[in-house]
Amino acid sequence: MPYFIILFLSLTLTSPAYAHDWRATQGDMVEVTLNTNNPINKLTCIGKEWPFQKDKHGTVHGWIGIDLKQKPGSYPIQWIGKTTMTDHLHINKGEFRISRITVAKKMSSFDAAAIKRIRSDQQAIKNTYDMDVNIFPAFTKAITPVDGIESTPFGAQRYVNGQARSPHSGIDIAAPKGTPIKAPLAGKVLLVEDMFLNGTLIAIGHGKGLVTVYAHLSKTHVHVGQEVQAGQIIAEVGSTGRSTGAHLHWGMRFNHARINPHSLLSLSSTSHK
Repeated sequence: MPYFIILFLSLTLTSPAYAHDWRATQGDMVEVTLNTNNPINKLTCIGKEWPFQKDKHGTVHGWIGIDLKQKPGSYPIQWIGKTTMTDHLHINKGEFRISRITVAKKMSSFDAAAIKRIRSDQQAIKNTYDMDVNIFPAFTKAITPVDGIESTPFGAQRYVNGQARSPHSGIDIAAPKGTPIKAPLAGKVLLVEDMFLNGTLIAIGHGKGLVTVYAHLSKTHVHVGQEVQAGQIIAEVGSTGRSTGAHLHWGMRFNHARINPHSLLSLSSTSHK
């Protein structure tokens, strides 16, 4: 057999027939897919492993989270099995709103005791990001936890009394005090606690590193360790902690990446059977 035919056959057997280019923006959760007869053992991108599963038609679906501050550029997506197949993820810079608010000095300056409490609260939330929850998230079936007006969008750069603060890592939804809040996905309650800045807060783990946080609550209806179903009422809107009015702060982490909750909801709106 001529050498060039052998070389062609070798390349055909060891290389993927095509590669996909996927595009996303800072803060997005993106679904990627692969059609292959080969078993996949691992999905990696941006230096992390990501969850995946095969549907009844044989297509492998994977989900990747892009942090709010992930550097824009092109990153390899590697589907690792007997052979490694490589796609590419192109991350664009997000366009985030500038948010300026003026509050009373006591709302924006903190003494040493308050700072210690704030750091302790932040660590308690961070601890939930690594808690094991034996569930596979229903990524394409999420629902909105509460209806209302979005008062502060994801990624907004906040200036409080003229001083820059951390970018807003969730979305704020204004609604009347007492409005029921629903779990957007099934999960397990990982944290219920009263915090200095966030007020009464709940964190729910949905599996595979996906954690959602609900803050400034007036009342909670769940306890740590409880399993909840999508659509179940978990709390009520309030204005506890450092808050200027009744609203829900809804935050999301996926494998530690700060994610825009709207990108999870958009997966639901475009889901395939």
